[in-house]
Amino acid sequence: MTIATLPIEDAPRFQKDTRGFATRAVQAGAPHDPVTGAVIAPISLSTTYAQTSLGNPVGLYEYTRSSNPNRDHFEHAVAALENANYALAFSSGSATTATILQSLPTGSHVISISDVYGGTHRYFTKVAAAHGIRVTFTGAIEVDARAMIEENTKLIWIETPSNPTLSLVDIQAVADVAHEHGIMVVVDNTFLSPYIQNPLDHGADIVIHSVTKYINGHSDVLMGVAAYNSSELNDTLTFLQNAIGAVPSPFDCWLAHRGLKTLHLRVKAANENAMAIAQFLEVSPHVLAVNYPGLSSHPQRKVAIKQHRKAMGGGMISFRIRGGLKAAERFCKETKIFTLAESLGGVESLCEVPASMTHAGIPVAAREKSGVFDDLIRLSVGIEDADDLVDDISGAITRVVDSLVAEEVSA
Repeated sequence: MTIATLPIEDAPRFQKDTRGFATRAVQAGAPHDPVTGAVIAPISLSTTYAQTSLGNPVGLYEYTRSSNPNRDHFEHAVAALENANYALAFSSGSATTATILQSLPTGSHVISISDVYGGTHRYFTKVAAAHGIRVTFTGAIEVDARAMIEENTKLIWIETPSNPTLSLVDIQAVADVAHEHGIMVVVDNTFLSPYIQNPLDHGADIVIHSVTKYINGHSDVLMGVAAYNSSELNDTLTFLQNAIGAVPSPFDCWLAHRGLKTLHLRVKAANENAMAIAQFLEVSPHVLAVNYPGLSSHPQRKVAIKQHRKAMGGGMISFRIRGGLKAAERFCKETKIFTLAESLGGVESLCEVPASMTHAGIPVAAREKSGVFDDLIRLSVGIEDADDLVDDISGAITRVVDSLVAEEVSA
């Protein structure tokens, strides 16, 4: 049965949009206001909406936790960029993760990559476990997935690139194994954004984002989103979105939608800057290793060529600096343009030490097994001038090396 012949109640919430990415980013979910003709939608702050009679609202809305015009517009835009029929926004990326895990029956088993965002690892091991969801981790999910599947395995969780070592996963390869057993595949696409990668096109069942990062792109919104194509899954997640109530505010939805309109421009600029920095770091004698999917030396470079738009590497880099934790900490203090801060994906460049910051809650043995050592520095490359960013990195490394040498001499 084609979409055109489906009954209205069975039709997808959003029709697939085949226009170019930039056109979708600017136009999707952006209707002109029918009353004033405003090109940009007004912010609808009302929490409740009038009804003409019992159970008959004037328009489409009754109560803002259930739905809101600004949230609808934003969800439409994300669905368009991820080639999805459905999208739901949540109050944070972590709330998105929690809602998806909440949809699983008690006693379910989940397989996850081991090199996962610290907050996701915390939820999997501390919160989901308390609700009867068991998660097992692997550092080689393409190789191990089939053997790890159990009778009650319901979901496989992927981050690609992973946070913070930027390992890549062949989504289609994992999805093929998972779907043989009726298992759902979730891909966290935060590190690349919909501009570089569309996991649903490679077999994933759900793609999620921390909207806080690249989609919003201005470090002023906390939000998450999930996109998918299943109407049955939509019924479940829409119910949970409303029942749990972890929804974003209308203003945050409006801001995130505004940010999304320039996603392609920002990600292109960040990608170009990141490549310049990664190439500089790769030849530095003071750097032990560089993790960047755009480099030909990346161990899963073939996956980037297969899955990423124009084989882009994205705007995230991590590297190990010589000198251990002391050198990593000093580097983050010595940069002048890169700001020492958590988070990523904004227009400004940030640096951090995952072992001491975003991934500090992961046990040391598990963290190091995933490649997150004390000397690992993560960079979120912004859209400043590339030459300035490279000079900032170079100068910081030089000052760190000089200080360590001076200490050795004085000792």
